[in-house]
Amino acid sequence: MLRAAAAARRAAVAAFSTSAARPETGLYGFDVLRTAKGFRRFVDEAIQRSDELVANIAQLPPAAEIVRTMDEISNTVCSVIDSAELCRNTHPDREFAEEADKASMRIYEHLQYLNTNTTLYNAILKAESEGALLSEESQKAANNLRVDFEKGGIHLPKDKLERVNQLNLAIAHLGRKFNENVMNKPGFVDIYPASRIPRNIQHNFKPISRFKPRGVEEQSNAMNATRQKGVRIVTDSGSVSSALRWASDEEVRRQVYVVGNSEPRENIGVLDELIDARDEFAKTMGCRSYAEFAIRPNMAASVDVVMSFLNDLSDTVRHKADEEFNTIKDFKRRVCNDKSADLEPWDEDYFIGMMKSSAHTVDPLVVASYFPLSQCIKGLNVLVESLFGATFHQVPIGDGESWHPNVIKLSLHHPDEGDLGFMYLDLYSRKGKYPGCAHFAIRGGRRLSDMNYQLPIIALVCNFSSSRGLTARLNHCDVETLFHEFGHALHSLLSRTEYQHFSGTRVALDVAETPSNLFEFYAWDYRVLRTFALDETTGDPIPEKLVKALNASRNMFPATDLQRQVFYSIMDLTLFGEHTSKPVDTISAVADLKRKHTSWNYVEGTHWHTRFSHLINYGAGYYSYLYARCFATTIWQEVCQGDPLSRSTGCAIRDKFLRHGGAKDPSALLKDFAGDSVIKNSGGGIIPDISSLCKEVGL
Repeated sequence: MLRAAAAARRAAVAAFSTSAARPETGLYGFDVLRTAKGFRRFVDEAIQRSDELVANIAQLPPAAEIVRTMDEISNTVCSVIDSAELCRNTHPDREFAEEADKASMRIYEHLQYLNTNTTLYNAILKAESEGALLSEESQKAANNLRVDFEKGGIHLPKDKLERVNQLNLAIAHLGRKFNENVMNKPGFVDIYPASRIPRNIQHNFKPISRFKPRGVEEQSNAMNATRQKGVRIVTDSGSVSSALRWASDEEVRRQVYVVGNSEPRENIGVLDELIDARDEFAKTMGCRSYAEFAIRPNMAASVDVVMSFLNDLSDTVRHKADEEFNTIKDFKRRVCNDKSADLEPWDEDYFIGMMKSSAHTVDPLVVASYFPLSQCIKGLNVLVESLFGATFHQVPIGDGESWHPNVIKLSLHHPDEGDLGFMYLDLYSRKGKYPGCAHFAIRGGRRLSDMNYQLPIIALVCNFSSSRGLTARLNHCDVETLFHEFGHALHSLLSRTEYQHFSGTRVALDVAETPSNLFEFYAWDYRVLRTFALDETTGDPIPEKLVKALNASRNMFPATDLQRQVFYSIMDLTLFGEHTSKPVDTISAVADLKRKHTSWNYVEGTHWHTRFSHLINYGAGYYSYLYARCFATTIWQEVCQGDPLSRSTGCAIRDKFLRHGGAKDPSALLKDFAGDSVIKNSGGGIIPDISSLCKEVGL
């Protein structure tokens, strides 16, 4: 195991020079986290420090000092929250993960105390009333902090405030339980014989066996039984995706689809409780629904604005999505030689994959040969060097700083500005690790003085297969995912805000996914790919013909994918919207929405939404992915597409967007970056212009 980890790590660090120095420290560079129990002291010190800062604010210093001290409190608390969140999702040592989990709940409870502290609230009211004495960013910080307090219910009568605090804690516990169930209770399907699963994917699944009697009359005689080999498909998202894409046996696909979309059953009840808790919380706060509460501070401003946008987009995409559905169905009927065969949800990935392969010569193994992981990391370096004149350098990881041998640490360095921030890379899958790909903040950036800036620290976490060690390769979907998360990373690393409250991705939800969606375009552009996608043996760059085939394959069923995203967004908004009766039957509600807003059947008995973690992290906010896709598509077409790697393009991305984090009004930021037409006013809120997206999808 250690040899495999070392080999995997060498593959990742091949792009960078190394240093032997290993200073002693704690996890993520925090001395207090030298041991798992250090999380207890980490919380104690954060509570003590924040209490000292509260006492300072109680003296009602000048407005600017109030805002800065409030940000210092936020920085202190967020360092614990963010470190604990990363640790409990990635650390292989259960003691560390469990202590981080406890620390997370303790500091969250303290955060609830701070959010309902009238001393802090009155101080921020004073600061906001003296807005003329503040800079533009300080004024926005004071306003945002006041709104955050009021979102916590501080303005409510005592009894209602106590209930809001109880509901907030209950909501946090339910969200955690939902995600733990997704990770720990994925379900499984046993397939016999193993030959029903293609050989090229059998290594992804667990080999199993059973005794099979040789004849009916001999069933009671174990000596006359033969051992039959099979595979157990654990129905986590990656395994389900692999089986649905490659298994030619329709019954196998059906079983995998049904089980994969029916676990964990426990989350049916968890989600019911969460919907009720969020609904009561929102109504206690004076809103009609949790969706109204969640959307009101955003650019969209109201549920009606978002739902109208989504319904219009659903109508716009429907005709082309139906055409694509019929094309896939006709293809299945030809392949199966069955003119009456129905197209089922478990057929989608398999037959779309077949159609793409037959229309375009795209061998996944050939494609992957151009994307060894070390080259992909070099690709990230190409991006920052070409666009921003900066480079990544590997820096030593101190003893105790890392949580796994695979992890490497990079500094983003600019020749004129010095270090801009630090990024840990934890790229390989392992048991017990967060199952997806994500950007985790560890420390936000903020201005400490005229000469000093607190540099951001983040972690980029992925789940690429490490089974091949030095020859670890990514498929192109993985490359796109890596670039998506790297967009978030750049947002954190390149923002330069006065306050950590606005650092990087701490922006209005409507625009949070814009940089990540923008950098997905870079993963599909030949001018970018040829700079790092090199054949392992010859060193030749990926052929332009192959990249064109990849893009042509990608563009074959764009309406189907867009329709799915619209459905997810409407589902999310509906579950947390107004309800005429309780309890909400989420299974029936989601089934009805799928029939209405997609071209595909709903499979009775399934409840896919009970593993849709975005309902926790993005409750009533999943629409923001579509907002961001529209914004990013316009930015790509108007700003980046002409010369995606030029320094002028990079300056526009950095200076007009990434630099500002959440410190500027997002609508003004977007218009300055991509032109006034990037957004539209609608019903008192803001929606994206969809013309660039329609052009991309061919609507």
